Amino acid sequence: MGLSLQILKPILLESKLINEQEFNDALDISKRTGQDVADLLISQGYLTKEYLTELISLYLKIPKIKLKGRSIDPKYLNMLTEQIARSKKAVVFGEEGMHLQVALVDPSNLDSVRFLESYLNRPVKVYITTEEELREVFSYYRQQLTEKFKSITEKNVKEAAKLKSLSPDKAAVELPIVSLVDTLIEYAASLNATDIHIEIMADFVLIRFRIDGLLKEIITLPKETHPAILARVKIMANMKIDEHQRPQDSRFKFKQGDDVFDVRVSVLPTYFGEKINMRLLLGALKPLSLFELGMNEKVAETVVANIKRTYGMILVTGPTGSGKTTTLYSILSILNKPEVNIVTVENPVEYELKYINQVNVNPQADLTFATSLRSILRQDPDIIMVGEIRDSETANIAINAALTGHLVLSTLHTNDAATAIPRLIDLGVPPFLVSATVNLIIAQRLVRRICKDCVASYDITPEVSKSILNQLQAIDENHTEADVPTLLYKGLGCSSCGGKGSKGRVGIYEVLNVSDDMRGLIQEDNFSLEKLRNLSRTEGMKVLFENGLKKAELGLISLEELFRVVRES
Repeated sequence: MGLSLQILKPILLESKLINEQEFNDALDISKRTGQDVADLLISQGYLTKEYLTELISLYLKIPKIKLKGRSIDPKYLNMLTEQIARSKKAVVFGEEGMHLQVALVDPSNLDSVRFLESYLNRPVKVYITTEEELREVFSYYRQQLTEKFKSITEKNVKEAAKLKSLSPDKAAVELPIVSLVDTLIEYAASLNATDIHIEIMADFVLIRFRIDGLLKEIITLPKETHPAILARVKIMANMKIDEHQRPQDSRFKFKQGDDVFDVRVSVLPTYFGEKINMRLLLGALKPLSLFELGMNEKVAETVVANIKRTYGMILVTGPTGSGKTTTLYSILSILNKPEVNIVTVENPVEYELKYINQVNVNPQADLTFATSLRSILRQDPDIIMVGEIRDSETANIAINAALTGHLVLSTLHTNDAATAIPRLIDLGVPPFLVSATVNLIIAQRLVRRICKDCVASYDITPEVSKSILNQLQAIDENHTEADVPTLLYKGLGCSSCGGKGSKGRVGIYEVLNVSDDMRGLIQEDNFSLEKLRNLSRTEGMKVLFENGLKKAELGLISLEELFRVVRES
């Protein structure tokens, strides 16, 4: 939150949420990793952002303001540009006498308050709010940006049409094309898109953004703009402009306000021309607690118990885009302490983590997962993270590393937790080694959250109840109608979520904690996946659908979204 330590420390100690030693320990980690102390304590589960805001409000005697659902007159909102509002984490929402009412995340920052009074040329009355509340207000800027985006795009497309006589590489550095590509990235970032797809069709260029896991068509452009756009992106990513027959991968940095995005670029030759994909990754990774990821208390306790082990393997499974890397990074943030040496091998390195040695795979230099792992083992590591186990050589080296006193974290592409065991065996790892090393398997999916501003409950129909029961009984025939919720939730759609009824995503999980009985089962000659699943059920494991249904019952996700992401029959 950026709150000064002189204010933060007495607030937390007086609240008795933590003691001085716990605060000092967090401060040491903060200095070492560059993470904000308050964010670190929140990620470690000591308190929530909302409760901390309440404590600050009481301590500083500054009123707290709820911005969600509040209608703000544009004349106040536009007193600050979006760039200044995001930079100062502040918004003007009204006036009281001679004073403008300003909500800030950190009202104790007198420099920000003085700047705002000078910029607005009015005295201000300060209120405190949370970053989440402030983001809701930023969505109003986003609505304005949508119109601005269309206007700028149309203008630049018209200007770009005048560049037909220029070669693509020369057109790529002209203002209309530069502005067009920059506007695309800025607009995608403002919508919290993870990917920008620029696709060349027979008669036009299609721009799509991936938002909350789903692709959305944004705009179409004249086909004539494609060569210059392609050349511009290649220049930004330092790719070969004259190479059109081979795929290319690279990356570049893009700054928007105080945020710096790492943009991963992939160019792929297709039938009508080269398709561009740009993945947007916010350069600064805030540590997420296991609860913020979406793990319930029981699941989080199981994960924490296993990451405290000094050796063995923890696997995270799921399809591409299910959040596996984010989960591993969150675990690494918990493990990142001065007394351990952590080394990762990734393809590619998605986020830079302080005090963690990260290796980027480069097959052209014979730096594969397997060759990197061999070298890493000579670097005296305590903890190793392998981005993905995809071949026999990598699997066997990773397993042997886990067997010889290292904690190994990695991912596998399997649909559920139990299937990771036969997958490792299929990759040539002997069953007795799988049994001896694998401690925990986490399967996960990302599901869209219901928008908090337009969530509404409803009674489920008999048909829906029957459908849920069928899903549950496909998992375990002992499920009865008593396990089916009678009340569920959905998003009605509002200005805050753009009418979608959902905003953001949360994880659903199943966790297979490998017990001694399971280790014996894995080594049996007649081992079967069905036996493993039955044993895990006996020991209390909940699968993805069950975990998701509980979140639906709590109003976090919709039933339709759960069915879309995972079905058991």
